[in-house]
Amino acid sequence: MSTQSETIPSSGARVNRSATPRHVSPRVVIAGLAALAWLGGAVLTQWWPNLDDWPYTNEFIVLKLALAVVAALLGIAGWRKRASDTGDTGDVSDSDRPSRIDTWLGAMPWLLALALVVTAWEVLTAKLEWLPRPFFAPPQALIAVYVEDFPRLGSSVVHSLGLLAYGYVLGAVTGFAIGVSIGWSRAVSYWLHPMLRLIGPLPPTAWLPLAFFFSPSSFSASVFLIALATAFPVAVLTWSGVAGVNAAYYDIARTLGARPSFLILRVAIPAALPSVFVGLFMGLGVSFSVLIVAEMMGVKAGLGWYLQWAQGWAAYSNMYAALLVMALMCSGLITLLFRFRDRLLAWQKGLLKW
Repeated sequence: MSTQSETIPSSGARVNRSATPRHVSPRVVIAGLAALAWLGGAVLTQWWPNLDDWPYTNEFIVLKLALAVVAALLGIAGWRKRASDTGDTGDVSDSDRPSRIDTWLGAMPWLLALALVVTAWEVLTAKLEWLPRPFFAPPQALIAVYVEDFPRLGSSVVHSLGLLAYGYVLGAVTGFAIGVSIGWSRAVSYWLHPMLRLIGPLPPTAWLPLAFFFSPSSFSASVFLIALATAFPVAVLTWSGVAGVNAAYYDIARTLGARPSFLILRVAIPAALPSVFVGLFMGLGVSFSVLIVAEMMGVKAGLGWYLQWAQGWAAYSNMYAALLVMALMCSGLITLLFRFRDRLLAWQKGLLKW
């Protein structure tokens, strides 16, 4: 009776690449689904007529096709990258660190969800009109706003950025100085700490009547309100950071002959910077909301003014377009502040997420 010998490869032996099944990454599959979803949305827009003549429908189709092509190209690039990372052994090589393609592929579930949401939005508005007009407009209406009303919307964005920069920088500098003073000096803390606890928790919008009465212009009143909204969280977090510095740091610096100015600038402030940035993040979020309210009250330009103007004329598509711009602008500013923090505090990179 003959026996057939079996060859069992050792752990270091190579496995035939053609005999190893190639695993397709789920992200690549999702990228393909996203491409099909955007392509299907373009076909739906083309062959299902609208109940009303909405402008920029053809441009909307082109945008959907472009997103479908982008998703398909990213899926192909991800598949080829995985194939190249798989060597002759069939095992994934050491190049598993996330690349730029992996980062883009990580956004594919959002691109797929966005395709489904936009398609449902278009069906409920332009195709069936189940959502009441003029409160709800199809996606084409937003494209029309960005194309036709770009000068007014763009100038509003520029004005809001300028007003936010004035108020935020002034409030951040003032709050930082107050926080360092309270955290370092007992005499300053005796006088300013009670005032900070009394005035700080008040909503900045509660000062609207006084701000517009005492300020020479609506612009300066808005700057004051934004600065007030920024100063409180920055002052509180800076004070906490300075007061929480380990006393041993001061003792070592004094032993080496450090002066009080050195203790403040080179010991207290650097040790308090993580808390300072938390206050800056909080102040930026609050100042942005105060910015919109202040622009609605008296400023003749800006995103808040644009929202009020759109509501007055029942131009709800303009309002939705402005809200989207505001969301992107606020998120972008916070992201830039996080990038600056990660560069300045490289030793704390990754401890605070956004």
